[in-house]
Amino acid sequence: MERTTRGEGPADPATNLDAVDGAGTIEVVIGRIGKPHGLRGEVTVELRTDEPDRRFASGTTVRAERPSGSPAAWPRLTVVDTRWHQATLLVRFEELADRTTAEAARGLLLHASVPAGESPDDPDEYYDHQLVGLAAEDLDGHSLGEVTAVLHGAQDLLQIRTTDGRDALVPFVSALVPDVDLAGRRVVVADRPGLVTAFPEDDA
Repeated sequence: MERTTRGEGPADPATNLDAVDGAGTIEVVIGRIGKPHGLRGEVTVELRTDEPDRRFASGTTVRAERPSGSPAAWPRLTVVDTRWHQATLLVRFEELADRTTAEAARGLLLHASVPAGESPDDPDEYYDHQLVGLAAEDLDGHSLGEVTAVLHGAQDLLQIRTTDGRDALVPFVSALVPDVDLAGRRVVVADRPGLVTAFPEDDA
């Protein structure tokens, strides 16, 4: 079974993920507003969470920000209701009353605060912020480096900054990452030449 992450990334890649606010929460990106749908302010949302029903529940307020980090016209948006159109989540926000305002909100990143100690229900799933900063070790316990990012695409990838300063990408599947020890602050990688460890130099 492939290990998967929740897809919720840190709000700012430069954020110190070990630092939490006074309430013991951390901010994560849960989605991005896409194109308007219809004339009444409804928008599509490109999800970055596997818990859309929870993160976009009616009455929930999320923080909005431009991808550049610049302020949005609506610093906070309140969810009125949601519905699914095929595989796309459609959301109606209280502040976006018509298609014009919905179009102006296009591209906004949506943030939510989650408890720093919260974990997904599935033991094979992790929030990105739980993985970033973990030490990476091989099967024999030798240091490989540190997890510096989680990249999402067709396959989730752990980005590992190696002990010699390179960035290596490891598919986040159980065959290659057999153990995630959050308490011990480490992940175990079934390393092989060309994965994290560089290929040996050709002596010929």
